[in-house]
Amino acid sequence: MQELVNNIKTEIEKFTLNADLQVAKGNKAAGTRARKAALELSKMLKEFRKVSVEEAKK
Repeated sequence: MQELVNNIKTEIEKFTLNADLQVAKGNKAAGTRARKAALELSKMLKEFRKVSVEEAKK
């Protein structure tokens, strides 16, 4: 579970960096990278929820 949390943190950093670049400088490529990171985050957060619920049942 710790590895999953670390991966989520890394993906959040990627998203934040690229979203800021898109907003501040209008960088279209950064927008694409930010959207990709957001999609990955969505998947990881669903997995985290699933794992977290299983851990809580123990």
